[in-house]
Amino acid sequence: PVTAAAAARGARAAFTLRSYSANRPRALLIGSSTGGPQALNALFGHIGSAIGNVPVLLTQHMPPTFTAILAEHLSKSAGRHAAEGQDGEVVMPGRIYVAPGGKHMLVHKTGTEAVIRLNDGPPVNFCKPAVDPMFRSAVEVWGGALLGVILTGMGSDGAGGVVSLAQAGGNVIAQDEETSVVWGMPGAAAQTGMCADVLPLDEVGRKVSRLLMGGRP
Repeated sequence: PVTAAAAARGARAAFTLRSYSANRPRALLIGSSTGGPQALNALFGHIGSAIGNVPVLLTQHMPPTFTAILAEHLSKSAGRHAAEGQDGEVVMPGRIYVAPGGKHMLVHKTGTEAVIRLNDGPPVNFCKPAVDPMFRSAVEVWGGALLGVILTGMGSDGAGGVVSLAQAGGNVIAQDEETSVVWGMPGAAAQTGMCADVLPLDEVGRKVSRLLMGGRP
């Protein structure tokens, strides 16, 4: 007989992929939680050379002070400037903006520029910072010219933002179950049917680099 655990594993594995859109990304969005810091350091070690022409917006579920330390580590991994996003800061290509612990990080269009906005509103999906508000705000700025990545993490934060991004014409990649510490967030993203790929962590880095450099999926 099939055990409950086996049935749950089968349900988690049941997801469909959508075709990649041809839109070249003008920004990279990343969401992560449990196990995220290690996954992020590995990812940025792969993609540092590919992000010179796009900004990176990152929400990692973390309390204040820890996000500043995370940014320092990611700067070393990527060989790029990484720091907590500051309210009113103009978003620049080649830079990594980390949502500060305890605040949602959004992006808004001001004239021709994209600007960071920090939001002290209530938690979203029990998280603050949360991935969904960041993704949805980016869609308002860049439309479908976005690449989203959902890495290891507990819960389902990011799934709603994934749907918004994909419906606008952007592409989303989720980390696979085998390489995730917890396959909550990437699993929820995969189950929306809106991801273009579900990949092992090392393959995520290679695919992201290729897409950012204008290569074919």
